[in-house]
Amino acid sequence: MTQQTRPRVGIFGLTGCAGDQLQILNCEDELLWLADQLDIVDWVMAKSENDHDSRLDVGLVEGVVATARDLDTLRKVRARSSLLVAIGTCAVWGGLPAMRNDLPRETLKREVYDSGAEFLDTVVARPATDFVRFEYKLPGCPIERHEFLRLVRSLLLGTTPELPRVPVCWECKTSERLCRVVHFNEVCCGAMTRAGCGARCPSHGVACAGCRGPIEEPHYDANITMFADRGISWPEIADRMRAFSAPVWMTLELEREVDHGRE
Repeated sequence: MTQQTRPRVGIFGLTGCAGDQLQILNCEDELLWLADQLDIVDWVMAKSENDHDSRLDVGLVEGVVATARDLDTLRKVRARSSLLVAIGTCAVWGGLPAMRNDLPRETLKREVYDSGAEFLDTVVARPATDFVRFEYKLPGCPIERHEFLRLVRSLLLGTTPELPRVPVCWECKTSERLCRVVHFNEVCCGAMTRAGCGARCPSHGVACAGCRGPIEEPHYDANITMFADRGISWPEIADRMRAFSAPVWMTLELEREVDHGRE
């Protein structure tokens, strides 16, 4: 791709930790290649001079909508982007900022800021994907560098990469690691979480926390039976999965209850 045809790109952060943007900066060996292939015109985290108004071929957004300002930013980015990509579990599923939406916002503000929270225009934290249309969603907490680079290469070629459809358990099995559920009686979310991380946590002896969000078709009953046989209850499983994907997981739970009510 020639210098004149480089796609114009903007990278934006809503409420979140900026870990997904940092992960892009951590593409150390590929940064020069990225700079050569993309015309990054708007990226406050990495550039001192930015164009906040021009049209974008691709916009990348991380974080949740937790303030009125977030929503205004998101809508403006959507309006100026031909293609919009949600990067990171917060933008796709809600992430950690949305895990305690069951508590009133005033309670949360008081607990965190005491009496100094008047400046906040906070609203219930929701994933960016709840508010505008996204052409692609790249989960991860943070995103995986190899998946981000694959996304860029695909967009440059005019195609869309496919995310893994298998669960993290598949990555554990192919690496011949001991199952955290079967061998250690732990609440491991690997059977219901989208693969792509290489089962990083189980490889270090830590149960999967579900940070990449749920696979497309979680097999509830099979998982409930597997955990129940080991004395682990469904609420324990659901609480673990809600840590990173609370909004969608609560919806999935309701759908499951409705389906079981029809039986």
